Amino acid sequence: MDTGVELSNLFNEMDTSSWIEIASVVALALILIVVSQKALSWTANRLHDRPRFLVFAVIPLTRLLILVAAAVWIVPIVIEPSLQNMVALLGAVGIAIGFALKDYVSSLVAGLVSAFELPYRPGDWVEIDGVYGEVKHVGTRTMELVTPDDTWVSIPHLKIWNEAVHNANNGGPSLQCVAHFYLQPDHDATAVSQTLSDVALTSPFLEIDKPIVVIAQERPFGTHYRVKAYPVDPRQQFRFVSDITLRGKYALQRLGAMASSAPMSVSQTSS
Repeated sequence: MDTGVELSNLFNEMDTSSWIEIASVVALALILIVVSQKALSWTANRLHDRPRFLVFAVIPLTRLLILVAAAVWIVPIVIEPSLQNMVALLGAVGIAIGFALKDYVSSLVAGLVSAFELPYRPGDWVEIDGVYGEVKHVGTRTMELVTPDDTWVSIPHLKIWNEAVHNANNGGPSLQCVAHFYLQPDHDATAVSQTLSDVALTSPFLEIDKPIVVIAQERPFGTHYRVKAYPVDPRQQFRFVSDITLRGKYALQRLGAMASSAPMSVSQTSS
């Protein structure tokens, strides 16, 4: 009963003029949002380079400011602006914001943990939640990496709580690359293995001090060869694999080894 009385004291009595004022504020806010979005977009599309992106960045901020102003206008109409009511309202808003920002706070805590455990650092090549690339920046809440397709991806630190972090070089200059070859069973395995090893050894991207390993495995579709070696620089990994693949394919053709098609599931999961 006391709770019902407190709730009734929290809100003002709404009459027709109050509802009209609220509707007017909402309509004005919507009009301002539409006009500002179109005006800013029109301005940005006539600018170039950095100023263009700065204007685009202002668009969501402008929308947020208009919504906040409308809320500040409407709240005193609905709620009696007393100290007790404001404390109750701010407490409820604080709980709602805290619940909404729980992932944000979790990312901040995970960022502190990552600063000590170092699951990744700038220069590392990592894969998290299916995204692979070079770490460019480790911030307080997120880490940013660039994929091989030159796409910037921001990943919140909270991913380290429940996702595996695959770190290919772990803060060092050595990163192992793997080139795959699928051949029909009827071939000289010793000659193929030696040929693939020579192909890797003569690559201009090879780090000579690291071992070259050729692994052969029989599969239902044929023989699967994996050439494992290290490039001089981790950033050369894709050029390195391409060089081994193209020259290895040509060398195997000269040996008379016939290629075999691997099932999609095999080619995607092999490493």
